[in-house]
Amino acid sequence: MTNKKIGFIGAGKMAGAIIKGLIKTGFAKPEELIATQAEVDLLEEKSKALGIEVISDNKKLAQISETIFIATKPNQVLDVLAEISPYIDSTKLVVSIAAGVTVSKLENALPSGTRVIRVMPNTPALVGEGMSGMVGGSFAGKEDLDYIYKLLSTIGKCIIADNEAQMDIVTAISGSGPAFYYKVINEIARAGEKLGLDYEKSLLLSIQTAIGSAKMALNREISMEELISNVATKGGCTRVGVDCMDENHTDKLFLEVIKATAEKAKMLGS
Repeated sequence: MTNKKIGFIGAGKMAGAIIKGLIKTGFAKPEELIATQAEVDLLEEKSKALGIEVISDNKKLAQISETIFIATKPNQVLDVLAEISPYIDSTKLVVSIAAGVTVSKLENALPSGTRVIRVMPNTPALVGEGMSGMVGGSFAGKEDLDYIYKLLSTIGKCIIADNEAQMDIVTAISGSGPAFYYKVINEIARAGEKLGLDYEKSLLLSIQTAIGSAKMALNREISMEELISNVATKGGCTRVGVDCMDENHTDKLFLEVIKATAEKAKMLGS
């Protein structure tokens, strides 16, 4: 699938991260991209920052774009879709990155047969390490999904969910997940501080260890359990720490964290 123009309704941080990723990787040229910005007095500033054309007319963007990203706040989505609906036909692919807005809401607000894809990106996309989940609507084909998968891969990694119900789990793990990891990183650092190490030094230890561990996990050729065992050797200090985690049932803790977050995500989308 080759699109002549990719449009973004909304030019906030997440849209900006995707745009910069597309340009940086050569997926799209600046002239193949366009975005809208509600504040007219910020158009020139936003255009310079992103390196693409930025306009204030959503209708014009919908007319000239083959792929249209809805990158507004969730409570603005239906108004935007009502505005652009007259300009949507079978040649258009509509992609929403608005949290909690379901495929059915998107499809019901657009002409019958519109190809729709719902995406849940996350904030590490801002540093090129995003994790996105996506699901196609009733009329989105494999070619559409493959295209958006490749597009989102310019800002990190992506998975395609089997069904929309799984998007609530995606939201809990990757959408909300950065906050959970920040909390773990910070609490490990604070523990180091309480035991006598300078906080900033402890924080750097915690952050870099998280980065290195994540990279090893991503590139693993063995199971996660084996990775743990390779560090937590029997009789060693790491084993004591892992046993402490098990005794305090961290598995149940994280299950409850993800479950509660997924349930809230489901409520927001209902």
